Amino acid sequence: MRIVHVTDVYLPRLGGIEMHVHDLAVRQRRDGHDVHVVTATAPGSGPGAEPDPPWLHRVANPAVTVPRQLGLGPQVGALLASADAVHAHVSVVSPFAFGAARLAGSLGRPTLVTVHSLWTRLGPLPALGSRAAGLRSWPVLWSAVSDAAAEPVRRVLGPSVEVLVLPNAVDVAAWQVPGGAPAVPTVVSVMRLARTKRPLPLARILRATREEVPDHLPLRAVVVGDGPQRPGLERHLRRHDLDGWVELRGRLDRPAIREVLARSTVYLAPAELESFGIAALEARAAGLPVVASSHGGVGTFITHGVDGLLGDSDDALVAHLVRLLTDEVTTARMTAHNRSVPPPFGWDAACGRALAAYDLAAGRSRTRVAAAPARAAASS
Repeated sequence: MRIVHVTDVYLPRLGGIEMHVHDLAVRQRRDGHDVHVVTATAPGSGPGAEPDPPWLHRVANPAVTVPRQLGLGPQVGALLASADAVHAHVSVVSPFAFGAARLAGSLGRPTLVTVHSLWTRLGPLPALGSRAAGLRSWPVLWSAVSDAAAEPVRRVLGPSVEVLVLPNAVDVAAWQVPGGAPAVPTVVSVMRLARTKRPLPLARILRATREEVPDHLPLRAVVVGDGPQRPGLERHLRRHDLDGWVELRGRLDRPAIREVLARSTVYLAPAELESFGIAALEARAAGLPVVASSHGGVGTFITHGVDGLLGDSDDALVAHLVRLLTDEVTTARMTAHNRSVPPPFGWDAACGRALAAYDLAAGRSRTRVAAAPARAAASS
């Protein structure tokens, strides 16, 4: 099957969509499919930049309109026109992927659109975008990465439009780490240091946790990641004397992140608009209890009181952290559960769900094509 993934954002930029699209494409290629990725993200530069594989197509000049973009590269237009399935990956603002999905659907290609963000707390933006672009009438199949992400999409598109749930995935076996508690109780977070991930509230949560944990108990925190809010986070840590026990490790590769997880006690995911939470799933697969907001999609794989604790406020997250850092029995029980019961969100299941969605999109595309002559005859 020829599968074409379309995304505004891709490597070398780091984020949930970027990593998921790359991993999904690689897995599908390993399964024997002819997979291509089309993106508006520029390639990396500098001495450490690696050349792109031949199946990755970067469209230059993303400022122009989508039809002109696709026209800039005949190979890209040919890929869309010849695809057995076009899979568009979108966030709140994804003009390139949205435009490519609309074009592919109008060409009669089976097209799946997956929403990777939460269309909530955004005021009228998604609804206005829906009306402006006529999303409800697009000849595409819609999906989202969690129930939490699917519900606002359903509200925007209306009850007549089906929205599937296609959860993200990780290599569960690869994230399993050796057992053993660290010498110092350690909180770890892995995130892009951008406003939506809430790195500054993370610092405030850690500060409040240190105030609640008895002084005689040592405490350590590690934040992995980089992004535009790193300077502000560094200033906050210095201002509140947190930099002595909160360590910013910057951007790390996956083996290094696994080493950090292996030496940690609990994982903290402070983002409230987390549509799924791939980094939290990786930590769950590594055996760590996860503390996260109950407002987002982390609840897809974290059951409160079983493999982590969910809270509806920052104060609740602080209370949960304090409990796991001071109650060894509860922490040991959750850790043992997470290490012995792998989460059911591996790549075999994810690839199977994606192929089933492509088949469903193809069936609907054939139905639309077959119905077109009948509508034309009825109007003549």
